[in-house]
Amino acid sequence: MDLDYNQQLIIKVLEQNKKLSSKEVFEAVASEISYATVKRILKELVNLQYVSIAGKGKATKYFLSPHFSIVYPIDMETYFDEEIDERIINERFNFNLLEELFPTLELFTDQELTKLTDLQIGFRQKVANLDSDEYIKELERLAIDLSWKSSQIEGNTYSLLETEQLLKERKTAAGKTKDEATMLLNHKEAIDYVVEAKDYFDQLTVAKIEELHSILVKELPINRNLRKRKVGITGTNYSPLDNEFQIREALELSCKLINQRKNAFEKALLCLVLVSYIQPFVDGNKRTARILSNALLIQSEICPLSFRTVEAIDYKKAMLIFYEQNNISPMKQIFMDQFEFAVRTYF
Repeated sequence: MDLDYNQQLIIKVLEQNKKLSSKEVFEAVASEISYATVKRILKELVNLQYVSIAGKGKATKYFLSPHFSIVYPIDMETYFDEEIDERIINERFNFNLLEELFPTLELFTDQELTKLTDLQIGFRQKVANLDSDEYIKELERLAIDLSWKSSQIEGNTYSLLETEQLLKERKTAAGKTKDEATMLLNHKEAIDYVVEAKDYFDQLTVAKIEELHSILVKELPINRNLRKRKVGITGTNYSPLDNEFQIREALELSCKLINQRKNAFEKALLCLVLVSYIQPFVDGNKRTARILSNALLIQSEICPLSFRTVEAIDYKKAMLIFYEQNNISPMKQIFMDQFEFAVRTYF
């Protein structure tokens, strides 16, 4: 959610101080905000996990939450007004995300969870009114859209209509490369696999991530298995881990973190960002993250995401913000928007 002026003002006060009482916060903003409003806003910011509390009663102190940097709203256009070498970023992989911060963070607010849950109820009602043939047809339509968009984000130039023709009739488009067709066909195979073996993803493991990646890069000039060398990411100075043992450790910690979550929406969002952030493979990381994230939704009988209406550049920018600032807000918004689109468009 976007912060209003008063919320931003109080956060700026807390950024400049370690811990303050509500009265001390009020004294800093008294010319603009009443004491009652300060107390209300502090409560709102605590609920949003932007602010934490220490002490009780009159000894209560407020300070920016350790989770603030992960969840506070970032405007993508403003963020990328600064060029790559001007941005102040986290250049190295942050293990603390996996070990301390994400384990104690609720990724969605109560309001966001209510919205997601209501949409899922609508999806279940729609599915209940479909016969098996209608359900399969709609799932096929979503799979085609997902194969197309996920490939497009990776630079594939097939149109949606050309993708549909390829996946349904095995007819390649004129002027396109063999690798582009292979990428699309691999996507469809991977989606079919997670639909048919949905219970397989009840507990996530490194081996299962590697297996799905192998399907997605089959017959492409991309190495399988966890990488053993350094990789760079276009558009950012963030450097992923370059030690194969640390890469495996990060993946194992991610699997543990995801498996411990009870909420499937949180599982899927964590998977979407963490597999991309770790960059465990030489190539094919984001596409693996998208299909794996959907596998976790399908396993819980939740409507999968096609990502059809997200602009490729916006998806990439949202991931760059997570790489550079460990901030999940833009990618969470994409996740929620695409879930709403999927529920209202398919089935």
